[in-house]
Amino acid sequence: MSVLHFIIILPFIFALICPFLYKIKPRLHTGWFVIPVPIVIFGYFLGCMPELQKGEALTAEVPWIPSLGINITLYVDGLSLLFALLISGIGALVVLYSIFYLNKTKEALGQFYFYLLLFMGAMLGVVLSDNLIVLYGFWELTSISSFLLIAFWHQKKKSLYGALKSMLITVFGGLAMLSGFVLIYIMTDTFSIRTIVSNVDRIADHSLFVPAMLLVLLGAFTKSAQFPFHIWLPDAMEAPTPVSAYLHSATMVKAGLYLVARLSPVFAGEAGWFWLVSTSGILTLIYGSYRALKQTDLKSMLAFSTISQLGLIMSLLGLGSAAAIYSGTDEALFYVKATMAGIFHLINHAIFKGALFMVVGIIDHETGTRNIRKLGGLMSVMPVTFSIALIGTFSMAGLPPFNGFLSKEMFFTAVLNIMEMDVLHMQFIGIIFPIIAWIASIFTFIYSMLLLFRTFTGEKKFEQLAKKPHEAPLGMLLSPVVLASLAVVFGLFPNLLSYTLIAPAMAAIHPTMLLPGQQFDVAIHFWHGWTPEIFMTIGVVAMGTLFYMLHERLKVLNQPLFTTVSLNRSYDGGLKLLDKGAKGLTNRYMTGSNRHYLIYIFIFLIVSISITMSNSANIRFDFTEFAPMSVYEAVIIGALIVSVIAVPFARSRMMAIIWTGSAGYMVTLFFVIFRAPDLALTQMIVETVSVALFLLCFYHLPKLKKELVSLRFKLLNLIVSLGVGVTMTLLALSASSERSFESISDFFIKESYNMAGGKNIVNVILVDFRGFDTLLEITVLGIASYGIYALIRLKLEPEDTSVASGFWESGSKLPVNGARSNDVILKTIAKLVIFIILTFSLFLFFSGHNEPGGGFIGGLMTAAAFVLLAMAFGMKTIREVIPIDFRKVSAVGILVALLTGIGSFLYDVPFLSHTFGYQNLPLLGHSELATAMLFDLGVYLTVIGITMTIILTIGRDK
Repeated sequence: MSVLHFIIILPFIFALICPFLYKIKPRLHTGWFVIPVPIVIFGYFLGCMPELQKGEALTAEVPWIPSLGINITLYVDGLSLLFALLISGIGALVVLYSIFYLNKTKEALGQFYFYLLLFMGAMLGVVLSDNLIVLYGFWELTSISSFLLIAFWHQKKKSLYGALKSMLITVFGGLAMLSGFVLIYIMTDTFSIRTIVSNVDRIADHSLFVPAMLLVLLGAFTKSAQFPFHIWLPDAMEAPTPVSAYLHSATMVKAGLYLVARLSPVFAGEAGWFWLVSTSGILTLIYGSYRALKQTDLKSMLAFSTISQLGLIMSLLGLGSAAAIYSGTDEALFYVKATMAGIFHLINHAIFKGALFMVVGIIDHETGTRNIRKLGGLMSVMPVTFSIALIGTFSMAGLPPFNGFLSKEMFFTAVLNIMEMDVLHMQFIGIIFPIIAWIASIFTFIYSMLLLFRTFTGEKKFEQLAKKPHEAPLGMLLSPVVLASLAVVFGLFPNLLSYTLIAPAMAAIHPTMLLPGQQFDVAIHFWHGWTPEIFMTIGVVAMGTLFYMLHERLKVLNQPLFTTVSLNRSYDGGLKLLDKGAKGLTNRYMTGSNRHYLIYIFIFLIVSISITMSNSANIRFDFTEFAPMSVYEAVIIGALIVSVIAVPFARSRMMAIIWTGSAGYMVTLFFVIFRAPDLALTQMIVETVSVALFLLCFYHLPKLKKELVSLRFKLLNLIVSLGVGVTMTLLALSASSERSFESISDFFIKESYNMAGGKNIVNVILVDFRGFDTLLEITVLGIASYGIYALIRLKLEPEDTSVASGFWESGSKLPVNGARSNDVILKTIAKLVIFIILTFSLFLFFSGHNEPGGGFIGGLMTAAAFVLLAMAFGMKTIREVIPIDFRKVSAVGILVALLTGIGSFLYDVPFLSHTFGYQNLPLLGHSELATAMLFDLGVYLTVIGITMTIILTIGRDK
């Protein structure tokens, strides 16, 4: 395992152990154990920075599913480094902040940090994965972990509502994105992002190129809360403030931006990419900033502010994609500046928005409210918090000398360049971008001033607060102070980021625009003279100040435009409609009738197989190679037909069981004639045990009544049964007539002894060649037996927990002492026969590797002996004679089979590999020993445990 893989696994390791960390020192906050994780990760990626500045990249790969081209390949370039530093750096500050924000005695800290580390690891996986499928897996894990974090205070309905909304929308987008990845794979035959980028010229004209682009963008837009998929983000603010500061300002909502930036080299050459990304971003920018003006909850204001800022960055990435359209020309360099502005603002936004979320958390923590109408005059009692808020809001508003001012100026430059260069011949449409950017910046200025001055200045309203306001403790202030300091430092010295983070990230987004050894010119300055950008900024401040003063009087700024129609109402209505439709549809087919369920299944089987066979060119029926039918076969077929036809006409359940068993035994005779002793033994024992199970099950049913049923009822049954019979017959005939591949039977015949040391080919296949199938089968059977046990135990009322197990029609009476008439002969014979059956079952088990038998048959035979014991002496006796919990027997059997497979790892060979050899044993002499016998022992125990669990659960003595 490489260092990179260890770094990405580290959060998951600590996530598993952090719920137990409080036991080490109960008085110590769990966060102190967690905080070293993001610090170590941040330090590692800081150490990677010099290599990436030289144009080098780090990579590490671990095979996962090589046959499908899916490997856990981690790749660190400038773009992934930038996001990894944000994830770990902001993560460390958030953990520090949460130590003082969350009460260790009132909150479930183990769960909180488990979810937080799970999310951190998932985000690192997203930004470091080179494989699209692995990226998707981590992508969905971020949705799940964010759901858990948002719903952390699950006692609140709003928390659950916000968590569900965020997961539904982002998972919907994630599934669309997965479809896009599959289309990309179809076009390129690879999931590797680097390989796809290198082959982009070959797929640009493919018919699936545009559908793949649209599906990928759907995933990005839902994750990064682009209009109209933004509605989940404001409701997600019900999460604890550390979660909001981490997920919704610096990490999760940036995942969509990362995806757009990462796949820009693939899709940026398509004009549709430019229009969709830039237009969606600019609309989200102005919509979010306008909605932020109307909020009275500080967190909601920051939520819509985040939506707006995400739109700004998305629009810059879209505008920067024009560089690929005009690649090779001088114009391309102008569009690259939009990408540079987007990356710079992405960093700045994470810094000032993280600080502001923490400030709002402090206000809520120390005053008991986030309602801006109840706040005011806090500057006098919370001077440090006010200073942090001032830096954060001024930076968000784009005022000097803070970092937000620089990236906002670069944003203005980008939209003006787009207008002047007339990209894609937009003509008059191009002027819309700078106009919207300017208006949205005015709105941003207004809500920034509202957040700062309405909260910290003006009239004091301390009497309306739930708590007496005071300054937060030093520990809670430390993280926002660090972020506010970075806003100042990167504002005054922006070129600290130019060639360490911004230039390498730009090289990852526009790899074809640089020659080897080159890097982008990233020089960020405060003053460029009296440029249009400066005049736009002056206009923003002037108009913003004016409208800030008039905010109370202008309804258009502080009241909703629409009260009856909204996207949230549409979401709620759509969810209710889906729920109502699902209930209606479910009630139509979930009738509680087993007959109806079987009809649905059989009709689907008939239709699907018939359509497949009719549309297949390889289906044919060839009877030339069929052997002639012998007299014995004709007699057995006749008896089989008579048995099957007699079942629906039986007048009692006993006769129906007898006729069903007869049909099964006729099949056993077929296996005998066809020289398949293993199958004959299995079929015979299964049929015997099944008859007993039928008797036990039917005993619980009410007395059988032959009622008149409608002709329609009988006709439907007849049609379905004939349809299944004809369909399966045709399928079997076509399968035996047409073989696309050579039979593998010759391989098993030749190699069963050489490779597995067994002469019984059937058993060798079960325990060696196809041992994995057998392991899964016994596991499924074990789960089914536990399900039957739980179902019956839960279904029966306390007074009915013991049910009679006689083999007679319901309604007959059972003597109080449990004795049955005329069973002396049965008991006498059973004592001898049970011993013979058990001895024969052990013989079948031990000889199964070379002779007919094996663990499965031996287990069934042993279970049959126990069934006979129960029939002769009753369930109570079998529990006294064999005081074993058979559920544990099946569990031990599955464990033995699994451990046998795991044991192969000790010898560095594939799972479930077996070996064999010969030893001289006392009394037995020269004998073969095979590890497959251990696996067969697991099968033997599992079959016994499963069968007896079902028998003892269904049939119990009173």
